[in-house]
Amino acid sequence: MIWLWLSAACMATTAAVHGFLGERRLIRPLMTLDQGVMGIDLARRVFRLAWHALSVLMLVSAAAVIWTGTPRDLILLIGVAWTATGLFDAVYTRGKHIGWPLLTASGIFAVIGALA
Repeated sequence: MIWLWLSAACMATTAAVHGFLGERRLIRPLMTLDQGVMGIDLARRVFRLAWHALSVLMLVSAAAVIWTGTPRDLILLIGVAWTATGLFDAVYTRGKHIGWPLLTASGIFAVIGALA
């Protein structure tokens, strides 16, 4: 069970960092642009909504892995998805994106917890 709690803690940390730093370092600067798609108010609103909705979904994943009665196979699916996302992120960004270690750890901990 400790592995699932570690996974959830990593997921919640990822969500918090994603929401806070993403807003400061990516969303706000993008909102100052008035060119191309960022010149369309609806696109700007949807982009910000989608960004923060992803953070909420990360928290839902965290809740799912520690929720009593969550099927083992669902925890495995969540763990594999987080692990794959983290590893893809590492390769795709050549290790430069700060999120890949926590994404990967979140998934690995969930997989270990599901199999333990």
